[in-house]
Amino acid sequence: MSESLFVNPSDEPLAARMRPDNLENFAGQEHLIAPGKILRRIIDSDKIPSMIFWGPPGVGKTTLASIIAKRTKAEFINFSAVTSGIKEIREVMRQAEANKNFGERTILFVDEIHRFNKAQQDAFLPFVEKGSIILIGATTENPSFEINSALLSRCKVFVLKSLSVEDITKLLQRALNVLGKNFYADDDILKAIAIFSNGDARAALSLIEMAANNSQANSEGKIIITQEILEQCTSRKSLLYDKNGEEHYNLISALHKSMRNSDPDAAVYWLARMLEAGEDPLYIARRIIRFASEDIGLAEPSALSMAVAAYQACHFLGMPECSVHLTQAVVHMSISPKSNALYDAYNSARDDAVKNLAEPVPLHIRNAPTKLMRDLEYGKGYQYAHDYDEKITAMECLPESLIGHEYYKPTEQGSEIHYKKRLEQIKKWKAEHKK
Repeated sequence: MSESLFVNPSDEPLAARMRPDNLENFAGQEHLIAPGKILRRIIDSDKIPSMIFWGPPGVGKTTLASIIAKRTKAEFINFSAVTSGIKEIREVMRQAEANKNFGERTILFVDEIHRFNKAQQDAFLPFVEKGSIILIGATTENPSFEINSALLSRCKVFVLKSLSVEDITKLLQRALNVLGKNFYADDDILKAIAIFSNGDARAALSLIEMAANNSQANSEGKIIITQEILEQCTSRKSLLYDKNGEEHYNLISALHKSMRNSDPDAAVYWLARMLEAGEDPLYIARRIIRFASEDIGLAEPSALSMAVAAYQACHFLGMPECSVHLTQAVVHMSISPKSNALYDAYNSARDDAVKNLAEPVPLHIRNAPTKLMRDLEYGKGYQYAHDYDEKITAMECLPESLIGHEYYKPTEQGSEIHYKKRLEQIKKWKAEHKK
């Protein structure tokens, strides 16, 4: 159906008006769409496979599908997992089968594909297998958990990243031109919006549009977006706490180092500084999860569970309710015994792994599912620990050139002293039984 003659394009949300129709104007995702990159080549050649776009909100998943729709010679069908069911899926599949009989390809784009249940996803599978449709799904959730393994195995997964502050700032500069020549915001304002949007272009464009609509023209007719207007639009007291992008990292560093130094009062203060300035609570929660293993580890194993639980609470509740959950996690991290043994263990192992990337896996711990592999002595000499009374053997599992290397060196802090004693017992037993 044709659009009404009375539809005014300026009535569309700014994010819709800003949506690019080509890759040249697309913001971010250079690792996928820069010249020579795989997704760029796929789109340019119009050889589209079934694929999944996985990434956080507002990073361009739907926009990439829209660009493919404009570039492809195939029939492109836009489908929403929110409003569609099995009946609609079957109707689309019948249409795709008819197209195939006439030698035409059908690309089916499914937004928020993770919202489909198993039965709905299964309905796609035979048509993807037969090549009746090329499926493009967009999801904010990990496809390994939310998409059926059979369907996922037939799709190429492309991971889209949150947009950088620089990407969004450039986008906002273009947005001012779209809003009109009378609108103005200085660089600090644009950068603040970019930081506040946390990598979400749609959120950034919605915020600048709201601010523009609520700003007053001055005597010269210029509409200036101010810090005061932004703070009103976001209900944040100090949106511009990070004018140069540096304070964001200074504050998270202060929080991290206060927890590391077992200072709960300082840690809670820096937490409050960040939250009241408008920092994303999920960002803070992610950093606490990292801290739980990097600085505490097995000295207090419950720290990781506490950190993950705090992240989930932030996800379910948001601000301001989740502030108390983050406080609980921060205090727990601060007063827990500290150990960086896991952090050191990985870094040390990583260095050896990088130097020895071609080091072969010892034959006796290789999997041997076929007769040929068994004939080549894969798995020969493997000792199954559960067959032994001690549930342990003296079998070597490191490559020959690395035998004797030690990576995990437990401390005597908190619960880690028990891990240290157990590891000493294991090493002593293995040394006695080597021969």
